[in-house]
Amino acid sequence: MPKDKFPMTQAIRVLKKSGVSYTLHFYKYEEKGGTARAASELNVDEHMVLKTLIMEAHTGEPVVIIMHGDKQVSTKGFARALNVKTIKPCEPKTAHQHTGYFVGGTSPFGLRKPLNIYLEKSVGDLPEIFINAGKQGLLAKMSSQDLIKILKPIPVNVAI
Repeated sequence: MPKDKFPMTQAIRVLKKSGVSYTLHFYKYEEKGGTARAASELNVDEHMVLKTLIMEAHTGEPVVIIMHGDKQVSTKGFARALNVKTIKPCEPKTAHQHTGYFVGGTSPFGLRKPLNIYLEKSVGDLPEIFINAGKQGLLAKMSSQDLIKILKPIPVNVAI
């Protein structure tokens, strides 16, 4: 697909401005299909397809966690890492208010509000990753080190 056929999202603007190398990839979005659907359509290991989750501490403070597609976030472990009582996923409407993105299209790039971003530590070991580019059914392929360079996330070990 020609480059001019890709939508221009806030995430893509951030990627362009950063100067890192990336490619955009469409897949047929399916509600509740998640990273398994994207990995299947793109014929890649689901471990390389990252999900961007918006979570909320018991205090109401929202945070972002980037996790491997084939793993889950240990909310108890994440709460301990953040030194808070509890943490849970935000409701979709609340997540949209914080990020400007709709569920299934949430990217860690170009968030509406500045949020603390956490990254599952082992993501940095992957040579390349696929991550949402700000629209349902659109992923950016890039190196994990470029992701870290742009976002400067806080590494955590909370995968289960």
